[in-house]
Amino acid sequence: MLKSVGFQLSAFRFQLKTPFSLNTMESKRQQKFAGVIQQDLAAIFQREGINYLPNTLITITKVRVTPDLAIARVFLSFFNNGNTQLALQTIKMHANEIRYKLGARIKDQVRIIPQLEFFVDDTSEYVERMDKIFDKISKEDRQPETE
Repeated sequence: MLKSVGFQLSAFRFQLKTPFSLNTMESKRQQKFAGVIQQDLAAIFQREGINYLPNTLITITKVRVTPDLAIARVFLSFFNNGNTQLALQTIKMHANEIRYKLGARIKDQVRIIPQLEFFVDDTSEYVERMDKIFDKISKEDRQPETE
């Protein structure tokens, strides 16, 4: 969803279309809190991830926290797993259990244990796809330059 942001300059009005709000910069507090959540969730998945997804390595690539620290968006990467959407659904089914375990770890540091929203981080797949495209381009015969 695009947001319109208006700027007033004398008699002219300009609109800037952005796919996100202008307040995308995270505060230091949000960044620190996201780091704490990332570390603790990584420990939880390292110890108990095998219960959720056997033979799958779950990596937390990034955590984004809302300004009120009530929602944490967790981006996951799955290795040694053929179906990432099924893996994501499995993690989402266990979200309350994971949140409870997170709460037990960070209860002395925060007032509210954030709701956890899980997403697949497909950055590595995107990089692989781009590498294949670049390899294909580099292997193609080059056309002679005309002057």
